[in-house]
Amino acid sequence: MAHGAEDVRGLAFLINGNMSVGASGQGGLMVRVDPDETDALVAKPHARPFEMRGREMRGWLRVDSEGVRTKRQLDPWVRRGVAYARSLPPRDRAPHGARGELIPKEVGARP
Repeated sequence: MAHGAEDVRGLAFLINGNMSVGASGQGGLMVRVDPDETDALVAKPHARPFEMRGREMRGWLRVDSEGVRTKRQLDPWVRRGVAYARSLPPRDRAPHGARGELIPKEVGARP
């Protein structure tokens, strides 16, 4: 398995085919954000840049489990991810029935 590939196993929530947030199989949360806000957001407690195969992915954050234990901690991250995903154009291959609603999708599931 390539370095970082385990980070994409979990449950993702899509809006118009765009991922907004994802519950990591390793714990914590992946959050889609405006790439221009990445540097400011990683200064928040428990947040860090998301890395895939050793490469930082601007516009994606990883929030450690300690930072999303309560609804009060989780809610702002989910709202931020949902708001950014809603601002993006719909993806060509949106899941059947996706019309702006939050659609859960398993990510990295094995066949």
